[in-house]
Amino acid sequence: MTVVKSIILFVAAALTEIGGAWLIWQGVREHRGLLWVAGGVVALGLYGFVATLQPDANFGRILAAYGGVFVAGSLLWGMVMDGFRPDRYDVVGALICLVGVAVIMYSPRAL
Repeated sequence: MTVVKSIILFVAAALTEIGGAWLIWQGVREHRGLLWVAGGVVALGLYGFVATLQPDANFGRILAAYGGVFVAGSLLWGMVMDGFRPDRYDVVGALICLVGVAVIMYSPRAL
């Protein structure tokens, strides 16, 4: 159950961080205004709290692993929200990152 909880938290973290950055991008680069920027700031703040809920207590490990989730999640976000079409190198890179997440987070460790 701990792995499932961790994966759910990584997805929630991805939605809040990537979503927050996208909202700021839309507010500034697409000239949608300060409400979009403010929504992005709130979402990015929520990301900080979501990350603290991970079962593993090691900040460096959580943030390093989340980097891989961020890579894959950013490509997915771009596909859904902006019509981005990743090429095979994007997909392979994202899969490599997700394997890294699995190694960092879910490998058995000596006690």
